[in-house]
Formats: sequence, structure tokens, C-alpha cells
Amino acid sequence: MSGFIDEADRNQGTLLPERVEEYVSEENPVRVIDAFIGELDLAKLGFERTEPKSTGRPGYHPATMLKIYLYGYLNRIQSSRRLEQEAGRNLELMWLVGRLAPDFKTLADFRAENAAAIKNVCREFVVLCRNWGLFTEATVAIDGSKFKAVNHRDRNFTSNKMKTRMALIEQSIAEYLTQLDRMDRKETPSAPRQVARLKERITTLKQEMRRLRGLKSRMETAPDGQVSLVDPDARSMASQGKGTGVVGYNVQTAVDTKNHLIVTHEVTNVGSDRHQLKNMAEAAREALGTEKLTAIADRGYYAGEEIKACDDAGIVPLVPKSLTSTSRADGRYAKGDFVYIRKRDVYRCPAGQYAIRRFTSIEHGMAIYKYWSSACPRCAIRAKCTTSDYRRIGRWEHEQVLDKMQARLDRDPTRMQLRRQTAEHPFGTIKSWMGATHFLCRTLPKVSAEMSLHVLAYNLKRVMKIMGTGKLMEVLQT
Repeated sequence: MSGFIDEADRNQGTLLPERVEEYVSEENPVRVIDAFIGELDLAKLGFERTEPKSTGRPGYHPATMLKIYLYGYLNRIQSSRRLEQEAGRNLELMWLVGRLAPDFKTLADFRAENAAAIKNVCREFVVLCRNWGLFTEATVAIDGSKFKAVNHRDRNFTSNKMKTRMALIEQSIAEYLTQLDRMDRKETPSAPRQVARLKERITTLKQEMRRLRGLKSRMETAPDGQVSLVDPDARSMASQGKGTGVVGYNVQTAVDTKNHLIVTHEVTNVGSDRHQLKNMAEAAREALGTEKLTAIADRGYYAGEEIKACDDAGIVPLVPKSLTSTSRADGRYAKGDFVYIRKRDVYRCPAGQYAIRRFTSIEHGMAIYKYWSSACPRCAIRAKCTTSDYRRIGRWEHEQVLDKMQARLDRDPTRMQLRRQTAEHPFGTIKSWMGATHFLCRTLPKVSAEMSLHVLAYNLKRVMKIMGTGKLMEVLQT
């Protein structure tokens, strides 16, 4: 192989460094992991077995296990079996935990048993970032994204899925019975083996139908009308693609707009974002340690009660209005074409007429004022306004809160671009680290612990990029 770089002889003796310390440079991120976990009060954060028992075989300290996991998630190694392998061959990990190598079951049990404590570690790092002055702007972008669970779509049942599947089975049984009937009447050629095969298929389908009926009973008693057979907490959720969906979890995050650090996060199995705004905004404000906060979110979070709750709590929400009306698409005037005049409590329509308040109705627990004009039946442009005799306009009793928010958005439309640039990048990065399968654990508490480790790894890597490894080591040790 002349002309190429020659490989080393495997039988040649080498003089390797005698200390593992010499394999890890001063700027290596594992030193940051070691310094960060070394400063934590693990017992206060809620970790189990921080004090050894006087009897029995000694166990691993929680700090050792946490170091292994944080190193793994920083390097896209989330599986406990792969971490067991890395602990026995990875020099950086050997340095970090002193050549300890817990087996995969011990690692998996640690993550499952300390889910709440792991989330507390994630919060503790956010507190450190706040003390270091990384959150000078009290503005966060709130967003949610669907993550796949360890549960295939075929192992999740909703009422529509169940109805479709049972109909297909009944159709297949009817077709097989028809084939058997034709063979009995000798309308089609048959063989004993073919008849036996058809009867076997019918028996199998009938067994499946009985199983589905049992699952249907379980599904009807479930609070949300769903059953997942592998991960009982996973739920079927709609995704952005038309006619597609994912069985998994809805992860909520609030991301700082300056340094793009994840301030707070929450894992839910509710597919909609509509009732998440207030909880996420208050959690972000608490994490930032500030009284004033601006929370930016997309249309999926638009809900009058949530926006008013934020406004009452001193949080400034910025959420664009969701477009649910089809009037403009059908060539008619939309509600935005009607101007509300506060002093007179009336709406001025495009024809110059005034719609006055007629009565109040209660819709979904909200008081809605109804307005219309007496001139509607005689209006020359009524066809462009409504298909009924009168164009009725509804106004929530607290709609002035929504009007104020819309005015803020109109003054600074770049806020929504800022939201997109801030909130969506962390989700893309974390999903890239996870790979095609996303979560590896089952049930909501374990999935929450897994997500907390991802968020902690993301924030740690982000801070190392902002401050530098050397500077971060200094502030951690002070």
C-alpha cells in the first residue's frame, strides 16, 4: 500500500500516559460536568440514596449516576445499555466517574426513580444562569412540539380508529364467508386446503374482533377516550401535516429571546396548546425571578381566558389572533372590517351603519355581547356581509384585553418573527439529538425525566458556547 499513510503495527509497544487525567484537556466539557454536579446539594434536590446504608452491599452515589447521564445526553447517548458500554471504553467517561461502570439496569432505575430530582437539577442550572446575568431581557417565546412515544400508532386506539378497524374486520369476515358460500355451491373451484385456510382466517379475525371489543370497553371508561397499549400515558395527537398524527407527548418550553436558553419546560399528554399559556408564562417568570415578563406565542395559544389571566397576573402576552372564520375566504366581510367605538358601545359596519348591543349570551362560560343593526335587511351590500337577514357580531365582555394585545402586535410585528427564531430552534436541535425514535422511556414521569436531561444538556452546551468552557469553570468553582 505504498503512497498511502501507513497504519501502526498492533504489536508495537507504546508508552501511553500513566494517568487518566492526562487524557482530558483543561477545556474538555467533562470538566464542566464534574464541576457543576460537584457543587449541587443532591439530597436537597430530592435524590434518593445520598447517604449510604450501614448494611448491605454499597451502591453508587447519585452524583456518579448523574454525571454518566449528563455526559451521555451531551454526546447523544441516551440509552442505558449504550452508557454501560461507554463507561467501560470511553476515556472521558472513565475520567469523569473514576472508572466506575454501573450496569444498564442500575442506570435505568436511577433515571426512573429520580425523575423529580432530575427536573430540579435542570431548574438549578437556570437559577445559576440567572445569577450569571444571562437573562437580562424579561422576554420569552413559548411553544409546544409533539414528540413520539414508545407506542406505535397501531397500538393506540381512539373512537374513530376503533370504528374504522372493526368495520374493516367485519368486511373481511363477510368477504371470506361469501367465498366459502360460493365454494359450497360449487360456483368457484375449491380445494380442502383453501377451505381450511379461509376458515382459519375467519377464526383469527373473530378473535381479533373479541379483543377489540374488550379494548373498546376500556377506551370508553378512559377519561379522554383513548387507550395506548405500550405506553399508557401516550396520546394520539394531530400534527401539522394534514391527515397525519403522532402518538406521543406535547412538550412545552419557554425560551429566553436573548441567549436562547430554555427557561422552563413541561411534558404533557394534552395535544392542544390552547390552555398552556398562563401556566408556562408564570413558570417562566418564576424561573427568571422577575415581576414583569413578556410572553410571545403562536396562534395555537390564542384563548381569551388565558390571555386575560396573564394580563391580570402582570404578564404581557403577545399572541396573534387565530383565524377561524371563513367569511373572508368566501368573499364576505370579516369581523375585523367592523370598527368598535368604545364611547358609544357600537360597531360601525362597512356600509356606515351602527350595530348596537342587543343582548348577552353565555358561551363556554363566557359572557358574549351580541350586536346588529336594524338596517341590515335593507342594506345594499348585505350579500357581501352575511347570508342571513342580519349580520350579528359577538364581543366578549373582556375583549378590550384582546384589543390592547392586538395593538401591541400591530406596533411591532417583528415580535412574531422573533418568536419563530427563538422557540423553534431548540426543538429542532433536541429532536436531532434524540434521533428518529424520540423518547426511550414510558409513562409520563419517566418521559419528563428524559426531557429534563435533554433540556439540561442543551442549556449546558449553550452556556459553554456563550461563556466559553474556561470561564464557565471559573464561575462554577467560585
